Amino acid sequence: MSTTMQSVSPGSPAAPAAAVTSERASATAWIAVLAGMIGAFMAILNIQITNASLLEIEGGIGTGVDNGAWISTSYLIGEIVVIPLTDYLSRVFSFRRYMLANAILFPLFSAACSFAHDLGTMIVLRGLQGFAGGVLIPMAFTMVLTKLPKAQQPFGLALFALSVTFAPAIGPTIGGYLTENYGWQTIFFVNTPPSIAMVIALYFTLEKTPMQLSLLRQGDWAGIVTMAIGLSALQTVLEEGNKDDWFQSPFIVKLALTAAVFLIAFVIIELTVEKPLVQLRLLKRRNFGIGVLVNVLVGVALFGTVYILPQYLGQVQRYNAEQIGLVLAWTGLPQLLIIPLVPLLMKRFDARYIGFVGISIFAASCFMNITLSLDSAGDQFFVPNIVRAIGQALVLTPITVITTAGIAPSEAAAASGLTNMLRNLGGAVGTATLATVLTKREQFHSNIIGQSVTTFRDEVRDRINDLTQYFMTHGVTDLAVAQHKAIAAIGATVRRQALILGFSDTFAVIGVVLALAAVALLFTRKIEVGGAGAGAH
Repeated sequence: MSTTMQSVSPGSPAAPAAAVTSERASATAWIAVLAGMIGAFMAILNIQITNASLLEIEGGIGTGVDNGAWISTSYLIGEIVVIPLTDYLSRVFSFRRYMLANAILFPLFSAACSFAHDLGTMIVLRGLQGFAGGVLIPMAFTMVLTKLPKAQQPFGLALFALSVTFAPAIGPTIGGYLTENYGWQTIFFVNTPPSIAMVIALYFTLEKTPMQLSLLRQGDWAGIVTMAIGLSALQTVLEEGNKDDWFQSPFIVKLALTAAVFLIAFVIIELTVEKPLVQLRLLKRRNFGIGVLVNVLVGVALFGTVYILPQYLGQVQRYNAEQIGLVLAWTGLPQLLIIPLVPLLMKRFDARYIGFVGISIFAASCFMNITLSLDSAGDQFFVPNIVRAIGQALVLTPITVITTAGIAPSEAAAASGLTNMLRNLGGAVGTATLATVLTKREQFHSNIIGQSVTTFRDEVRDRINDLTQYFMTHGVTDLAVAQHKAIAAIGATVRRQALILGFSDTFAVIGVVLALAAVALLFTRKIEVGGAGAGAH
C-alpha cells in the first residue's frame, strides 16, 4: 500500500500525517485516485447527460414537457442532499465500504432508469442514482488529499477540475449521440463499463478499515433531517416556480415557507451543536469563504450555459439531440489539452490572477452571445464555445487551491462536502433564475415588438396580404382561413424573435455573474501552490 497513506478515512488522525510523508505518491495511490476521478466524472456527467434528450425521454415515459425537467432535477436533489452526509457516513461504515457500495449502486440505479415507464418511477430511480453518485464526488477529492503529497496535489486538483468542467460539457454530446442512434435508454447504460473498472481498482487499492457504528448514536440527526427537508423543498421550489408563476401558486408558497423554516433551523443547529454535520464556521475563513462564493457563482455559469445553449438550439433552431451535443462538444474537448497544463502555470504565476483571467475569458464567451439572431446556429457558436472552453479550463484548479489554502487535511472532507453542496445548489438556483429571466425577457421583448407589429402599419398589412396569397396558392381555398394563417405566421415570427432576444439577455446575465466572481476572487489572500491543505469540489 502507498506510503503516503495509512488510512483513507477522512478526518482520521492518521490521514494528515500520512499525506506528507513522501514527495511522490506510489503507483497504487495514483490508481486509487484515478479510479475516484472516474466516479466523480460520471456523477457530474449524469447531471447533464439527459439535457439534450429530454424530449425523447418524455415521450418514452409518457409525460409532458413541464414535468420532464424533473428527470434532471431529481438526480440533482439526490446529490445535493447526500454530499454533506458523505464525510459522516464514510466514517460510520468505513471509507472503503462506503465508496465501494456507492460505486456499485450508482450504475445499478442508472441502468434501472432505462426500464422506467412512467414519470414517478423515473424520478425515484434518478433520485437514488443521484444519491449514490453524489457520494463519489467529495470522496474522490478526499482521496487526492489523503493519498497524494502536497507537491502532487495540484495535479490531482487538475484532474478533478477536468471532471467538474469537462463532464457537464460533454454530457449532452454523449446523451444526444446515443439517443439519436440507439434510443434514449442507452444513455443510462453508459456508466456500466467505467464503473466496473472503478470498482475493481478501488477494491484492490483502498485499505480496509473498521466500521464505527457507534458514531450512529452521535450523529447530528436534527441537522440531517432539517437539511434534507429544507434542500428538497428548496429544489422543488426552484424547479416548479417558473412554471407555476412563482408565488402566485399556493403550492410554491407553502414549499418556500417549508424550505425557509427548515434551512434556518439547519443553520442554527449547525452553529450550536458540538459535532455539526456541516462545518459552517469554515466560511469565516477569508480564502475559504470568498472561494466558496466564487465557486457558487461559477457553478451558476457552468450549469447555466449547459442549460441555456441546448434550450436555444432546440427551441429556436429545432436541433435534434445529436446536433445539440455536437455543438456543446466544443466547450469540452479543448479542456482536455489545457487543464493538465494549469498546475505548471500555477508554479509561475499567482493562482488568483490565473483564476481571474479564466473567469474573465469565460465571461467574455457569454458576452459574445448577446447579439443572437435568426442566423445564429451551430457554426456561429463555434468560436464562443472554444473561448468558453479556454476560460473554464483556467478556472477550477486555481479557485480550488485558493479556497482550500489553510484548510487542514483533517478538515478536507468537511470542506469538500460544504463546497460541493453549495456549488450544486448554486447551479440549481442559477438554472431556475435563468429560466425565469428567459421567460420574463421573452415576454418583455414580445410586448415591445408587438407594439410595432400592428395592422395600422402599411408594411404589416402588406405582409399579411402577401402571406394570404401564399397560403391561397398552396392549398388553402378559404380566404378567411388563409388570412388567419397569415396572421398566425406573423405572430409566430414575433414570438421567435422575442425568444431569441430573451436568450441574448440570459447570456448577458451569466456574463455579469462571472464578472462579479472574477472581482471577488481578487479579494482572497495570495497562497503558495503546494501549500493547499485540503480541497473542495
